[in-house]
Amino acid sequence: MSRIGKSPVVIPQGVTVDIKDNVITVKGKLGELSQEYADITVKVEDGHVLLERPSDSKDHTAKHGLYRSLINNMVEGVSKGWSKNLELVGVGYRASTQGQKLDLALGFSHNIVLDIAPEVKVETVSDKGKNPIVKLTSHDKQLVGQVAAKIRSFRKPEPYKGKGIKFVGEQLRRKAGKSA
Repeated sequence: MSRIGKSPVVIPQGVTVDIKDNVITVKGKLGELSQEYADITVKVEDGHVLLERPSDSKDHTAKHGLYRSLINNMVEGVSKGWSKNLELVGVGYRASTQGQKLDLALGFSHNIVLDIAPEVKVETVSDKGKNPIVKLTSHDKQLVGQVAAKIRSFRKPEPYKGKGIKFVGEQLRRKAGKSA
């Protein structure tokens, strides 16, 4: 059996889980998320969400672990929330926000202005002598990751000097420069 799929999802205080017509809806203090599922039986019993699969076929075992992880991410998101921090490494790289618009100066001839989804809260931190940091928080893990990947795609870190947009704490593989 799938080790991930067979472990139950604990529902914390203040979170409600509703199942109707192959759609699971999770509500909490930070928001509401819903997810469709197929081929898997989902039950809510005394503060836990249990998932069972009909057979041990490859498709069913894959979906067993997948839906358990998605439901767990939804429960954790509406109770605690998810966040990603991006660091802008480079001379003259700057970030600022006006509401839900993120303005990035990344060494191009023009600034990049990105409209952020309303579910994601964006915040920028610019301390003197340190690299600017963009903080993204939301209750939807997939959306936070997607927005972070979009921002990172504008200027990926390069392997020689490490300039670009990287996740905070990310280890980059560095290359040696020219050997004289």
